[in-house]
Amino acid sequence: MIRARVGTVKLAALMNDVTPKTYRQSAMAVEPSGNPDGKGLNGFMLDWYRTEPRAVVAKPQRQVLAEFFTSMLVLSAQFKYKPAVGVDNYLYSVDNGWNLSLIGPEQWSDERYADFVGTCVLQRDMTWTIDPSEQLLSKGPLADALGRFFDAFAETMETDLTLEEILPFYVRRMPYWQRLHASALSRSIRGSVLLGDQASTSCRHWSRQLPQLKNVLLANGV
Repeated sequence: MIRARVGTVKLAALMNDVTPKTYRQSAMAVEPSGNPDGKGLNGFMLDWYRTEPRAVVAKPQRQVLAEFFTSMLVLSAQFKYKPAVGVDNYLYSVDNGWNLSLIGPEQWSDERYADFVGTCVLQRDMTWTIDPSEQLLSKGPLADALGRFFDAFAETMETDLTLEEILPFYVRRMPYWQRLHASALSRSIRGSVLLGDQASTSCRHWSRQLPQLKNVLLANGV
């Protein structure tokens, strides 16, 4: 369990959830105990059911890793609404962080349009895909921000832990919807890995599927 916690706190740091001083408070658990956000038990259980991964299937390693990366990027963003399957969401780079919105880039100012990362869609299996913005084709602050996130993600993969051991099943300090969807993502990826006979494979092996260019977002795992 200690080895699994090490991987989990690295992912928590990647998602801007905790500082090094609070690493020990971010232990992984399959299910949360209690409800720190004040929602009633019935409401929480309903939300848990609605975020249950569906139609989970075996996938090629490259697709699993791509969806893991894009999903972690989306879930590191700030948002306070319940994402719906199949609905377009729009990811922006804002103030050295990420923001997920239901408002498209054409409805913002030119400055905000320049910070548009891509259109994000939640799939039935609770993974996220991203259709990258044309803004990522040129060098600039947006590409640099994505490059830094890529570097941090690649660093979390430099471990002999398995992919299943570093998945963020439950990070206590994450906001409600991010925490719930991170848990759903973890269950989805674990299911795909098991169905694809890819269990117990070290993260170092998985990391070989990462693209060479840091500002490349893998759309739909291709």
